[in-house]
Amino acid sequence: MQLSGRVLRIYPAARPVYERLSSPAWVVAKPVSSEEEEDSFLDFAAEERQRLAQAGPRVVRVGRTLHLRPGKAPELRLANRPADDERHIAYEYVAALPEIRQWLLSVHLYEGGYFLLVDQRTGRRTQLMAAPVIAPDGRHFVCGNSDVLAHFEPSGLQLWSLDEAAPRLLWERQTDWGCTQPRWLDNRTILFEQDFFDKGDVDTRVVRLQVLP
Repeated sequence: MQLSGRVLRIYPAARPVYERLSSPAWVVAKPVSSEEEEDSFLDFAAEERQRLAQAGPRVVRVGRTLHLRPGKAPELRLANRPADDERHIAYEYVAALPEIRQWLLSVHLYEGGYFLLVDQRTGRRTQLMAAPVIAPDGRHFVCGNSDVLAHFEPSGLQLWSLDEAAPRLLWERQTDWGCTQPRWLDNRTILFEQDFFDKGDVDTRVVRLQVLP
């Protein structure tokens, strides 16, 4: 995988090793069929209600509007637009990430979507290509996305730094293959499922990539 000024080499990895690594609860596999996608959309509101019940008074939904109340900034109001509108957008509350002091939202568009971090102190918003997976030392996180079938969203990887007041993008690479559910092997190396579209189907293998020198 080529980046500006260097090449990151991808190596095969053992699936049993990958399976022993933990994955955050908020990182879920994408639907692999139209039926699964429809079911996940129907569960959207019910699952969010369960999460909001545990979110506390600073995260509240009133009708179509999600209210977020940062500690040192005015309240944010994120309003959904109807699903039959091409400008459709829906903000789904996913989780609070206290280790990085962010709220995580999933943003659904008319086609595709993205994830959003909202700073619990300042309300600053950071758009991600996928849900974050935080390194064991808490200094970095990666986002890996796979949409090799529909191509509504970019497939690839992002590496972010958490050393400063807000997340900072260190590098991003969009690829022809997909990156599904990255997991940290150590503070520099990830394992993930690499997806390829081949002969009308998706093939997957587990690989290893050192994302930090």
